[in-house]
Amino acid sequence: MGKQTSLSRRERQIMDIIFRMGKATVTEVLNAMTDPPDRSSVRTLIRILEEKGHLKHRKNGQEYIYRPTAGRKQVGRSALQRVISTFFDDSFDQAVAAHLSDPNAKLTNQQRRRLTDLINEAKQQEK
Repeated sequence: MGKQTSLSRRERQIMDIIFRMGKATVTEVLNAMTDPPDRSSVRTLIRILEEKGHLKHRKNGQEYIYRPTAGRKQVGRSALQRVISTFFDDSFDQAVAAHLSDPNAKLTNQQRRRLTDLINEAKQQEK
């Protein structure tokens, strides 16, 4: 992914917008932001995201159209791995245990069934 992967709140907001839209111009990003900074700030943040390797652009007339360099799922996996590494000593089971022990993290029956299915699928793949 790029030289630097950590994102500021505004950078994450911009990435979320561009992921949701698939591609976007600065104007489209500005219009989609709640409480946006000025246009110049958005352009600067997008340039930083390009330098970090998260976005690429192509010129279309007078405007640049920005796209993510990687899929949302790939970026999510990478971010999750950094969280697990940073806060849970590279222990996936500690991360899951921390989430499940949170009284506010109530799982529905459907979510529990899905987790059970995923665990069973992982067991089958190991055989």
